[in-house]
Amino acid sequence: MTAVDILVVYKKNFEEVHDKALEHIKEILDKLVTERAIKVDYTVRETVRRSDFLDRDLAIILGGDGTLTSIVHSVDSKTLVMGVNSHPREEHSDGSYGFYMGSEPNFFAKDIIDAIEGKAIVNILPRLQAEIETPSGKKIVSDPALNDLLVANTHQYQPSKYRIQRINDQGDDEFDVVQKSSGCLFSTFLGQGAWFRHVANIEGFTFPLEEVNEKYLFVSRDLPRSERMGDGSYWSWTDKPTKITSDMHRGYVVSDGWEETHFTRGSTVTISLNGPSLQLLTFRSTIHDRVAHWIKS
Repeated sequence: MTAVDILVVYKKNFEEVHDKALEHIKEILDKLVTERAIKVDYTVRETVRRSDFLDRDLAIILGGDGTLTSIVHSVDSKTLVMGVNSHPREEHSDGSYGFYMGSEPNFFAKDIIDAIEGKAIVNILPRLQAEIETPSGKKIVSDPALNDLLVANTHQYQPSKYRIQRINDQGDDEFDVVQKSSGCLFSTFLGQGAWFRHVANIEGFTFPLEEVNEKYLFVSRDLPRSERMGDGSYWSWTDKPTKITSDMHRGYVVSDGWEETHFTRGSTVTISLNGPSLQLLTFRSTIHDRVAHWIKS
């Protein structure tokens, strides 16, 4: 029997609650190593590398949503990911909500068995990605974003100037406009609660279930009111790639608020949901059950 290869990535900030969670999970996994064909390695968030996830069957991420989003940009579409909330809000008022965390220490003993035996719910989540083409023709791909992706001037006190193009969702026409804003924010369906809803007023807007893995949200931040057109150049829920041509001396793409990919004036940045999907495990409900109020019934 081939051993299940597991990597545990944990948050290490010398807070007792996280240390206790790690100790509890390690005790459970140590027992399983002797009882079942599994192999377990451990590493801290600050030192983990993309190569650490190669050929792993399961990545267990211990922490909160910030820990998970800072790590999964290094995880490809083949590896199962299990989030374990080390500081649940239900037990600690200052704890983490843990939206993406399918488990927590109290449930871990049962959940890890379900994960190993293939009984967990596998949520296939789309991710945003930007492809940058420099003026010299070099192509660079940003890290994938589970929540949101920002395209903006690296100097946030300066306006972001760019040309933006996208095929209209209502037909084959393309809008093509020049804008000056605080930058363009893109969000997956699930990521809208992290930042997007604080930028764009979409309260009351619900989404068809069949579209939530196929489309993404877009908004030009702080665009002058006179330029907020209804053609999708201000905000949109779309499955069409968005092309941005930079007129900024220096700009960057920021994936989930963590990794920065820089570009210069004249570069084109094309954003879509073409990033590698993420296989996220949950155990008592699907990830979409948690945001049922955003989905059209």
